[in-house]
Amino acid sequence: MAAVEGVDDVGRTTEEEPVCEKRERGEDTETLTPWEQHASIISIPRFDYKAPSSLLHHSHSGFLVTCNIKREKSATKEVMSILGKYVGSMHEEKAESCDMNVASKKQKLCAQEIEEGNQVLQKAGENPNVEDLKLAKESINEEHNNSLMSLVKLTKSGLLLFTFPVENSPDTTNIVSQVFQSMESGALKAPIWCHRIFPVQATCGLTEKELRETVSKLVQRFVDDKHNTLSNPVKFAAGYQRRGMEETKGKIQKEASEVLDQCPLLDRSKCFETVAAGVKDIVPDSVVDLKSPELCVLVELLPLSRIPSGSFVAAVSVLPHRLVSTKPKLCIKPLVPETKHKK
Repeated sequence: MAAVEGVDDVGRTTEEEPVCEKRERGEDTETLTPWEQHASIISIPRFDYKAPSSLLHHSHSGFLVTCNIKREKSATKEVMSILGKYVGSMHEEKAESCDMNVASKKQKLCAQEIEEGNQVLQKAGENPNVEDLKLAKESINEEHNNSLMSLVKLTKSGLLLFTFPVENSPDTTNIVSQVFQSMESGALKAPIWCHRIFPVQATCGLTEKELRETVSKLVQRFVDDKHNTLSNPVKFAAGYQRRGMEETKGKIQKEASEVLDQCPLLDRSKCFETVAAGVKDIVPDSVVDLKSPELCVLVELLPLSRIPSGSFVAAVSVLPHRLVSTKPKLCIKPLVPETKHKK
C-alpha cells in the first residue's frame, strides 16, 4: 500500500509509512494503539492554496484553532478527529442542497478507503478485533466528513484554519457547543494539542464598511435566534485578536504608521468603534458590559498566506456568553482550563 502524503508541523510535505510496510521489515507494531494503527491510512489534508483568494472575495464559515507551536500536525489530526464527529451530522441537514453526483462519488471513495483500512489492520495484526475495525471505520468516516473543509495555509505558527465552501455553511457555533457539551459529559476526552476552537461564522475584508455590515448581519441572526435570551438594554462586548500584527509595536514608528494607513481598522480603537456601530445598527439601545455580556462580538485578523500586500481578512462571530472567557481578555473559551494546561 502506498505511503500517505501530508504536511509536517511547519507545513512541509511528508509521507507517513503504512504499518504493514513496517511489519514486513520486522519492526515492532504490536505496541501500537488502535489509533496509531489506523492513523497510517488517515491522511493529513493538503493545504488548499485557492482558499486565501476565495476568502478575499467571499464570506466563509469555518474554525480557527489555536495549538502548541511546532505541533500543528498533531493538532490537525486531533481537531479533525474531534470535528469529524459533528460536521457530518450538520452536513446531513443540508444534504438536499448538495450536488448528488459529488456526494455519490465521495461515498464510493469513502467505501473504498474503509476497505483499504480493513486490509491494513488485518495485515498489522494477525487477528484484529471487532473494536479495532469499528474504530478504524469511524475514523475514516470522520475523514470523509472533514473532506468538506479546506485547510488554509497561514503565516503564523500555532494556528490552524479550516473553512467550508461558500455554498455549504453549517452552524459552526452549534458544532463547538456540542464539543464543549461532550467534554463536560465525559463523552469526549480533553485534547492534548488543541487549545481553543473558534467558530468562524463569517469572514470579510478588514474595512469599515465590510466589518460593520458583517457584524450587523450576525447580530441580527443572534437576536432572531429564539435560544438566545436578551435583557433590555442588551449588554454586549467586543474582542479583537491581531495575531502577527502585535509585533508592529516593536518596529520603528514610520513602519507602524504605514501599516495603519493601509488598513485603519488594524487600530484597536477604530475596530471597536466599527463593531459597536454594527451592533447598534440592529440593537440601538445596547450598552457595553465587559464583565457579563449577553452578546459577544469576536474579530480575528487572519494571517493568510498568498494574498496581496495591504489586503487583510478578518473572521467574525457573535457568540453567547457561555462560549467565551472575559478574563484576562474577551476570547473563545479554552477547551481545557488554563490551570490544567499548565500542569
